[in-house]
Amino acid sequence: MSVPAWVWGLTVAAIVALLAFDYVFHVRKAHVPSLREAATWSALYVGIALVFGLGVLVFGGGTAGSEYFAGYVTEKALSVDNLFVFLIIMASFRVPREDQQKALLFGITFALIARTGFIFLGAALINSFAWVFYLFGLILILTAGNMVKPDGEESHAGDNIVVRLARRFIHTTDHYDGDRLVTVHQGRRAMTPMLLVMVAIGGTDILFALDSIPAIFGLTQSTYLVFTATAFSLLGLRQLFFLIEGLLDRLIYLSYGLAAILGFIGIKLILHALHENDLALINDGRPVPVVEITTAVSLSVIIGVLAVTVAASLLSPAGRAQTAIGNARRHATAYLDSEYTTDPAERERIFRLLLAERDQLLALGPEYRDTVRQEPELMALLERARDSHDEAVERGEASPVGPTRIIGSAT
Repeated sequence: MSVPAWVWGLTVAAIVALLAFDYVFHVRKAHVPSLREAATWSALYVGIALVFGLGVLVFGGGTAGSEYFAGYVTEKALSVDNLFVFLIIMASFRVPREDQQKALLFGITFALIARTGFIFLGAALINSFAWVFYLFGLILILTAGNMVKPDGEESHAGDNIVVRLARRFIHTTDHYDGDRLVTVHQGRRAMTPMLLVMVAIGGTDILFALDSIPAIFGLTQSTYLVFTATAFSLLGLRQLFFLIEGLLDRLIYLSYGLAAILGFIGIKLILHALHENDLALINDGRPVPVVEITTAVSLSVIIGVLAVTVAASLLSPAGRAQTAIGNARRHATAYLDSEYTTDPAERERIFRLLLAERDQLLALGPEYRDTVRQEPELMALLERARDSHDEAVERGEASPVGPTRIIGSAT
């Protein structure tokens, strides 16, 4: 697919303008986006990506259009998986709710810049060395294997090596100063945790790019389509975080679905590498006659696997229980953290969500209530949140919200 320079220029300018709009109108004033705000802007960004895809379909042809949509869906699914890690990073750094948008937007911007560099590097390698398809395919198959292994939150902790080096050589504070990156501490300038959060998110984005770029090159070798599908999958990710934040823990089978997709694309890349083979070690450097997977088949497999994965996660009792337990732990921690939010209404909202999650667990039956009781740290956390709210009600700082008995004594 040949793309004129002026089309490249207009596309880049439009993407930069969308990012600038977010910085100027959405994160300049710290606030917690409402569900309506998050849903509206998420739908708008998805709509822009779909309209652009229709334009590719009309002006570039059916093959280019199918490749774009396959790439966009894959990158969007991978970006949702990345939100799990963003959530863990912000929880480990105790990022105030009002300032999470700024940290997310920086991460998205850094990801776009980093992935653009990887895209052009990957395109250059592919154009020069056909064997790169073997390497990309192997990377995706290994990544797929790693995704199905049990993985704890510790492996995604925000305190990575870059952050540890920053803490060691740069004067840092333990507390936030609004959304400022630098403040004055003990009479001298110091880096706030907000800057460390951005460093942590930026560092993980580089690792994300190592998975996502080979994946999309397995669906299309057009640099323009790779760039636009990647960029549009990242735009609106900030709003999507606040929209589906409460559902992230519920997508318990998403990693298996993504592993299947990455493994499938990895096999597709290796088949393509065999078809274009020029390695002397394989078939004396001649192409190997193998069946190649078409873009239409790829798109069907990707959409089908994601549909089954999401449906299984959302409909299963285990998924609902996992969601309630994860959200209860997160909301109880947030409620007890005095720095998490300065808005009394937001604290009241968090506690009401905590009670709603308790009710969901009670509705699922004794099996899942017993699961919670077997986690003494979680039970103690929920009890402390309940006691803290009761004390706030006695002081007149919060409103009664009905029975606040926790799961351990609710039956």
